[in-house]
Amino acid sequence: MIANFSLFFAFYILTPLLPLYLSETFGATKDVIGLVLSGYTVTALLMRPFSGYVVDSYPRKTVLMVCYVAFAIFFAGYLAASTLLLFTIVRTLHGGPFGALTVANSTVAIDVLPSSRRNEGIGYYGLSNNLAMALAPTIGIFVYHQTHSFELLFWLALIIAFAGLAIDATVRLPHSVAAAVKRSASRSQKLSLDRFFLLRGWLLGTNMVFFGFCFGVLSNYLAIYSKEQLGITGGTGTYFMLCSIGLMLSRLQGGRALRQGRLTHNASEGMVISLVGYTLFILMPTLSSSPASVAVGYYGSALLIGLGNGHMWPAFQNMMIAMARHTERGTANSTILVSWDVGMGLGVLLGGVLAEVFGYSLVFWTVSAVNAVGVALYFLFTRSFFTRGRIDSSAL
Repeated sequence: MIANFSLFFAFYILTPLLPLYLSETFGATKDVIGLVLSGYTVTALLMRPFSGYVVDSYPRKTVLMVCYVAFAIFFAGYLAASTLLLFTIVRTLHGGPFGALTVANSTVAIDVLPSSRRNEGIGYYGLSNNLAMALAPTIGIFVYHQTHSFELLFWLALIIAFAGLAIDATVRLPHSVAAAVKRSASRSQKLSLDRFFLLRGWLLGTNMVFFGFCFGVLSNYLAIYSKEQLGITGGTGTYFMLCSIGLMLSRLQGGRALRQGRLTHNASEGMVISLVGYTLFILMPTLSSSPASVAVGYYGSALLIGLGNGHMWPAFQNMMIAMARHTERGTANSTILVSWDVGMGLGVLLGGVLAEVFGYSLVFWTVSAVNAVGVALYFLFTRSFFTRGRIDSSAL
């Protein structure tokens, strides 16, 4: 959990400020910013299916350490990138080890959890991811406002990534798991699409794309939208802090349901709460221009989106794992993460293009609409798809 927190903290401490960095340092336009930032997600997307195959076929601890070393080293590339082209190359290539590392780390986490506590344990493991998403931008924005130094932020990300690497080096896999992976690797297996993407969970993955799109837009364009459209220059850090509070509250509210295997209940509750949050975010400033209304919509949405994602993400991850066999955990993890990446990448890319043509208000109205489509898809099709296709019959 701590190593996972470190890797996502190193990533998200830069995420909301990179559009400002590209604009202020290289004079990049909004559509160029979206194109540059989407490269990271596209590379992670391309790498993750192969990562699932490698994690399921080779010693997981070795794969984990190699991926973490590569992920940490790339942060030094941001310090060395002196032109927009060099930055684009470094940022795009960095997505490869990030994609592989998230699959390897989450699969090892599943391996070290006792089966009787797996649903609950994955929920807490996912909380480390979500907390990093919420806390890191807050700290990054605070550091930037105090120092106005992007170089310092790049150094912080580098140091935190290597700290996570040192922590992961202490992890020990159970002998039974290591032996099972070794036997799987020793058998001659015909390569097929199932080795790279869990086809039994395709609709779960499709549904996750919609929610990834929404968070991709929010996490990358919140700071610049707040500054240009709402006139909020110092509240972005508070926004992500409230989001983290919502994530922590979701553990208190949803922990029992995860222990009982009520995955569809947690997923349903989370996505509806998130939908209310995204709608509140864009609706309140349009209903009234008063500072109080803007503040209610802005900060209230942060709490709701954090609460909703805290319920939804671990539920979806557990649902995907419940549809996989023991030797397919890496593939199941890569599938749900690939789906999130597709959504995030589309959000970053299309968000920048739409903002350049129509402005950020339309972008965030689009986010609310996309989230609503994702909620409808889940209740109409995905929930029953999961209950019919799950292998772990205790997961409901």
